[in-house]
This record gives sequence, C-alpha cells and structure tokens, in this order.
Amino acid sequence: MISRKFFVAATAASLALCGLASAADSVSYGIVNFTNCVTDSKLGKEEQASFENLKKQFTSHLEETEKQITELSSKFNDREYMDGLSPEAEEEMKTKIRTLNEELNRYQNQYYQVLNQANMRVIQAISTGINTAAEKVSKEKKLSMVLNKDACFFYSPTLDVTNLIVAEMDKAYELDAKKQPTANAAAEAPTQPAAEATKAK
Repeated sequence: MISRKFFVAATAASLALCGLASAADSVSYGIVNFTNCVTDSKLGKEEQASFENLKKQFTSHLEETEKQITELSSKFNDREYMDGLSPEAEEEMKTKIRTLNEELNRYQNQYYQVLNQANMRVIQAISTGINTAAEKVSKEKKLSMVLNKDACFFYSPTLDVTNLIVAEMDKAYELDAKKQPTANAAAEAPTQPAAEATKAK
C-alpha cells in the first residue's frame, strides 16, 4: 500500500516537473547589450557627442580660470614683482585671486551637477529607445522577454539580439529626423501671414 502511494506521488511529481520543463522550453528570451546600443546606435552616438560638447565647454571655462589663478599666484609669489606694486594694486590682486578661486569652485560644482544631469538624460533617452525597439523585435521574433546583458551571469550567444535592437533604434532615429524639418516648418508657418500683414501696412 505504501509502495503504491509512493509510486503515485513520484509519478505526479515527475509529471509536474515535466510540465515546468515544457513551460520553460516554451519561453523564448533575447539578450541586449546596453553598452553596445549606446556606442553603435545613431541615437547613442548623437547623445554621446552632445554630452562631450557640453563637457568640453565646462572644461574650457575651468581651464581658463585655473590659468588665470596660476598666473596671478605666480606674480603674487614673486617678491620683486610685488615690491614694485602700490598697496592698492597689491590689494586688488589679492581680491582678484580670491574672486577667481570662488568662481573656480562654483564652476566645479556646476560642472559635476550639469554633467550628472546630462548623463542621466542620455541614459534615459537611450533606455527609452531600447525599450521601444525591444518591443518591436520581440513581436517579430516572438520573444517572451528581452533582458539586459548585465542582468545575466551567463547566456548563449545565440540569444543576443543587440544588432536587431540597434537596427530598430536607427530606423526610429531616421524617422524622427525626417519628421523634425516638417515639425519646424509647421511651427514657423503661423508667423508668416503676420509678417506679410505687417509688410502690407
């Protein structure tokens, strides 16, 4: 009796495991490399270029301010040069050095804040692009889900759909690029009759 119950329980457990395995086999996955989407997609390249330009502008301000501070500090430490200055000129130099140092600190704080915000905006824009592209690829390839590569300890290279995601992102980017001139023209259109009316007066 006991052996029969054990056999029934074992059979049920076996069938349940087979059912789980079958369900797992029916789930199809795709893996996307976020970093490659940033470096390879047109959207990613544009966002990176914009970020680098912003970084370059701030770096230029910082370097110029640091240069001025270095030059003034060098003069201030030159005793022979300082002996030739009037007390008023010396005080003016001290004030200028102090002001430049304050500006430098302010620029540095703004630099980190703005770049951090810009970096978050870049990640958000690219994440949105990947999400939209992943939905289309999933429908076309009948995938149950698309996962970020960083969320996996291991995956088979055959599951990688990064190139497909990048291709979809580029299609969306080109489509948006075509819409932009039309949107700009539509925004400018209402101002034209007003301009013509002004000329007529």
